[in-house]
Amino acid sequence: MKKRWKLTIEYKGTGYCGWQRQADGVPSVQQAIEDAFYGFCQQRLTLHVAGRTDAGVHASGQVAHIDLDYGDRPLEGFDLVKALNAHLRPQPVCIVDAAVVDEQFHARFDAVNKLYRYRIVNRSAPMALEAGLAWHVKKKLDWQAMHDAAQILLGHHDFTTFRDTQCQAKSPERTLDRLDITARPYDECGGMEIMIETEAQSFLHHQVRNMVGTLALVGEGKWNKDDVAKALAAKDRTAGGPTCPADGLYLVRVDY
Repeated sequence: MKKRWKLTIEYKGTGYCGWQRQADGVPSVQQAIEDAFYGFCQQRLTLHVAGRTDAGVHASGQVAHIDLDYGDRPLEGFDLVKALNAHLRPQPVCIVDAAVVDEQFHARFDAVNKLYRYRIVNRSAPMALEAGLAWHVKKKLDWQAMHDAAQILLGHHDFTTFRDTQCQAKSPERTLDRLDITARPYDECGGMEIMIETEAQSFLHHQVRNMVGTLALVGEGKWNKDDVAKALAAKDRTAGGPTCPADGLYLVRVDY
């Protein structure tokens, strides 16, 4: 009997072309999990995901669904998680949870909110332990000025300035519900970890990374919040700041 399963997934995006399976076989997170399903039940199944992350982007709370016909044999979520993770080793991808859901559930279309977190390690020394897991910025950043400027982006706007030029979304308009910036000590030698957390029902392609890249200009003292407001109003990608690296971006949670 076919059942729809909701999966909560964690992965380190380094070394993958992103979430989406590629025709040329380049490593992707989707392909890794679908191959794990094949190893488990010898079925070629298709995962449907809440949000397709880009190359190098990580996740601690990605959500996907899949339709699995396991016959009349009993299958608990714990057992499915254990089996899939056995087939995923040693890849940096794991299934955190699996649960049967209503057949009408859709991981993408039923999502009402997504939380993304971006990590910046702000210190002169490079990162030995977390290389690839955060954006390393040597120049000291004023995170409080970044937070102040970030509030300009809250609400419903045309975010053309902050979306990739190849973005396929039908509309550049989105509603940003939260964009908070905090900081805490990263080491005992003055290094700081700056965390940007943002929530919305959906985001445009590269929107978070482009917003962070723009706010970093404020942190460096090159821009102020009025510059951010002008960039937003311009509705022009060339008016915004750079796209920051994928290394620091995490999909933390999807709400339904």
